[in-house]
Amino acid sequence: MQFRRYKPFASAIGLVLGLLCAVEAAKVNKHKPWIETTYHGIVTENDDKVLLDPPLIALDKDAPLRYAESFEVTFTKEGEICGFRIHGQNVPFEAVVLDKSTGEGVIRAKDKLDCELQKEHTFTIQAYDCGEGPDGANMKKSHKANVHIQVNDVNEYSPVFKEKSYKATVIEGKKYDSILKVEAVDADCSFQYSQICSYEIVTPDVPFSVDKDGNIKNTEKLNYSKERMYKLTVTAYDCGKNRASEDVLVKINIKPTCKPSWQGFNKRIEYEPGTGSLALFPSMRLETCEEPITSIQATIELETSHIGKGCDRDTYSEKSLHKLCGASGNTVELLPTPSSATNWTVGLPTDNGHDSDQVFEFNGTQAIKIPEGVVSTSLKEPFTVSVWMRHGPGAREKETILCNSDKTDMNRHHYSFYVHNCRLILLLRQDPTEAESYKPAEFHWKLDQVCDKEWHHYVLNIEFPSVTLFVDGVTFEPFLVTEDYPLHASKLDTQLTVGACWQGGSAHMAQFFRGNLAGLMIRTGKLDNKKVIDCLYTCKEGLDVQLPEEVSNTVKVQFNPNQSSLTLEGDDIESFEKVMQHISYLNSRQFPTPGIRHLRISTTVKCFNEETCISVPDSEGYVMVLQPEEPKISLSGIDHFARGALDFESSEGVTLFPELRIVSTITREVEPETETEGEDDPTVQETVVSEEIMHNLDTCEVTVVGDDLDGEHESLEVDLTQVQQHGLEMSSSNVGMIITGVNTMANYEQVLHLIRYRNWHTEALFDRKFKLVCSELNGRYISNEFKVEVNVIHTVNPIEHANNAMVQPQFINPVHHASVDLSGHNLVNAHQASVVPSAATIVIVVCVSFLVFMIILGVFRIRAAHQRTMRDQENGKENEMDWDDSALTITVNPMETYEDQHSSEEEEEEEEEESEDGEEEDDITSAESESSEDEEGAEQEDQQGASRQQQLEWDDSTLTY
Repeated sequence: MQFRRYKPFASAIGLVLGLLCAVEAAKVNKHKPWIETTYHGIVTENDDKVLLDPPLIALDKDAPLRYAESFEVTFTKEGEICGFRIHGQNVPFEAVVLDKSTGEGVIRAKDKLDCELQKEHTFTIQAYDCGEGPDGANMKKSHKANVHIQVNDVNEYSPVFKEKSYKATVIEGKKYDSILKVEAVDADCSFQYSQICSYEIVTPDVPFSVDKDGNIKNTEKLNYSKERMYKLTVTAYDCGKNRASEDVLVKINIKPTCKPSWQGFNKRIEYEPGTGSLALFPSMRLETCEEPITSIQATIELETSHIGKGCDRDTYSEKSLHKLCGASGNTVELLPTPSSATNWTVGLPTDNGHDSDQVFEFNGTQAIKIPEGVVSTSLKEPFTVSVWMRHGPGAREKETILCNSDKTDMNRHHYSFYVHNCRLILLLRQDPTEAESYKPAEFHWKLDQVCDKEWHHYVLNIEFPSVTLFVDGVTFEPFLVTEDYPLHASKLDTQLTVGACWQGGSAHMAQFFRGNLAGLMIRTGKLDNKKVIDCLYTCKEGLDVQLPEEVSNTVKVQFNPNQSSLTLEGDDIESFEKVMQHISYLNSRQFPTPGIRHLRISTTVKCFNEETCISVPDSEGYVMVLQPEEPKISLSGIDHFARGALDFESSEGVTLFPELRIVSTITREVEPETETEGEDDPTVQETVVSEEIMHNLDTCEVTVVGDDLDGEHESLEVDLTQVQQHGLEMSSSNVGMIITGVNTMANYEQVLHLIRYRNWHTEALFDRKFKLVCSELNGRYISNEFKVEVNVIHTVNPIEHANNAMVQPQFINPVHHASVDLSGHNLVNAHQASVVPSAATIVIVVCVSFLVFMIILGVFRIRAAHQRTMRDQENGKENEMDWDDSALTITVNPMETYEDQHSSEEEEEEEEEESEDGEEEDDITSAESESSEDEEGAEQEDQQGASRQQQLEWDDSTLTY
């Protein structure tokens, strides 16, 4: 019974003990942690974290259990990973557990890694758990796993060249595949950053290149005379684009070799205007490198296409050039320099006619109409058309140079000169005839010169039915001639145009020209004289050669037509060199166009051995034509004079420029000679010297200043016979007169002396002003504006007033005005004696004599009063030597009114004397009376001076010393 009573209690105790045994059994650390057998990792030099593959994770089968202890709920440590242990010597890594329960961990570097010291690291790693119980007893370790870590490189080093500098020597005239090799290294550990990917030459504009391997070569043949040594700066880049820390210097010496060429040739040759012929190659020789030569040929070219119209020519008007070249006949210039008489070219763009020719530009929208009367409407007789033209490839439309078409109602072209598809075509329709038959109407020329954008001179001789064309002096026959019926009879007027063709039916321009034109002329009669045509085309500059006698037969010389190119052929080098040394440049213009003329020498040689024959390169240089000293054209003479009204109304009129003088001077700077050599004296200055020179003029224009000339009662006239005898031409209009023609300044002076002004209604005319301007070379050099003013003197009719002395004469104002400006030199002939009537002269002489008498009398009386006062003052003194200032003030009150009066009288006297000086040659009576008055005044003044001298002498008898 007792035992049954305690049986439930014993069962409970047994249950508890069983549970405790089960828990203890569960707390036993039975399993070891587990990790992978091999790990691979990557780490960068500047980072400490290692990226592992696979990730570092340790597993343990001892899962943690929940149990009760002292009534607290806890977890066992079995199954947790407490750490990782690295095995190896001097391993710069450590392993850290991130989460004990999951077993996750990482490997990181202890310090910064250096790839250059060690690229890879290998070691073993082992995981261990936390053991049994809180004290971690009986912990278990995993197996050891191998870890391989690679250190990634950082581009921290720059390339460094192995050598401090590099040197090499090459032979000129040769191209090398490799002159030398530069090499740089990089200390980075990785292949990417330790390799040199490229080299670069830093020095600009050198004939060398470098490849990626560092090989330097020349890109062109080197010339010892141009550069003897090149200094290059070379740098290197690694594959990470890091530049070398220091660039390297490379010196390449050029070794001269024998190079066939022309020696002793100056690239720049200066030509001073007016010095004649200038030798271009005075010391030139040919270097053949001892190669035997059988023959030699050289071509010397002078490039002048950019100067003027292809070269330097006189820039006179085309009409003047025709006359200078001997082209007789009636010549009409259709593109003249714009002026008051020829104003139809005002709207066209030009080069202003300075330094080069007068060139007109047509851009495809511009054209001009020639005024009526300039060219005869009917050109039945033989006539000539000449023009300078520059034209390039253009559209396929017709481009008209010159056209004569119906003015209204219809669009018929009577004659036309135009360009079409680089062909030059002349259309010439015949007037109506009784026989209606085909006749030649269109003449075609196919020429390369039409579209080569260069200047060419065209002369068209038209003598129906034949037409001849000269281009730059060379004759060309038409390759095609088409026929057409003559025009139908019509009474319509025609319109002549340049640059397009006028369509009368629709009243507008068509077929516009695109290019440049100059010197467009039409003249009656043929121009078939070859010398005249060559004169119009020939340049004023070119090459020349004076062959020495000893070599004249051994060297052959050929020139092109305009002497811009010559060819030499010979077989003896010594003779050939002598001829080359005598080649010269010549510019015959007095004032040439300044600028550069390029020179080129092309040489071809033949040798005995063709395989080793030398090649002579072309030589180039240029002639620099210096700026000519510009002349200063000065016009001087009488610029203001007066004439009586009857002179203006006479048949001879009044000469405008009776004493005109034309002078041209140039100014030169002359350096003074200094005695001390080698020392610069700052006080020494260059002196300027002015020299008078002689040259031609081509235009003098007289224009009216103010209102235009009224043809009903005034005109400018000149003897046309005298003008023609002096080789000049005259044209006039209501604004003035123009004298043209290339002639001397002396001839222009003589013709200008003959120009007269007439006015046959001078009642309301008091003065007229004119302006004269002369020029040279079509306006390149222009004179000063010489202005002349002429006054009209109207005489008084004595019947109008009974007492002329009481009336203000009408001639006083103009005469007084003229006398001030003329200064006595304007009255140059006998006609001027009638400028002032004799009665006026007598009145003036009487007034002057009266003024002189009053002045002398006043001076005498004042000085006498002054002497009396001095005498009284001296008597009142008692042997005193002190000065009394009161004696000085005695002259104040009497002289105040006298000086005022005397000053005004002196001014009037000076004005009257100026008038008298200008008239003393005209009126002998007035001169004699004036001299008599002067003699009387002189005698009185001598007597008064003697008496004054006695009165003013000191009386020293009373003075005590």
